[in-house]
Amino acid sequence: MQISVTGHHVDITDSLKDYVDNKFAKLERHFEHIINIHVILTVEKDRQKAEATVNINRGDLFADNEQDNMYAAIDGLIEKLDRQLLKHKEKLTNHHRAEGRHRDSAVE
Repeated sequence: MQISVTGHHVDITDSLKDYVDNKFAKLERHFEHIINIHVILTVEKDRQKAEATVNINRGDLFADNEQDNMYAAIDGLIEKLDRQLLKHKEKLTNHHRAEGRHRDSAVE
């Protein structure tokens, strides 16, 4: 999993980059087919905004979050992406029963 972090009107410090890396590691525990992640951190007046695009097999996910604190915005972003990944993973699982009894044999 490759994570790229960019900032608009904000300097990406080592502590901020480490925080993003640690939080996104949580997503990889739930879904291991993440190709890459692009995170954009933005400061607009009093609002801190975090947005991310996650490239996974069979699709892309996008989420954003605005808070007064950048770390809170990243936490909210992770929660949104975690819900989206779990929903995507549920769609990928095959819910059909395995080869078992056929309908004709049950009637006899």
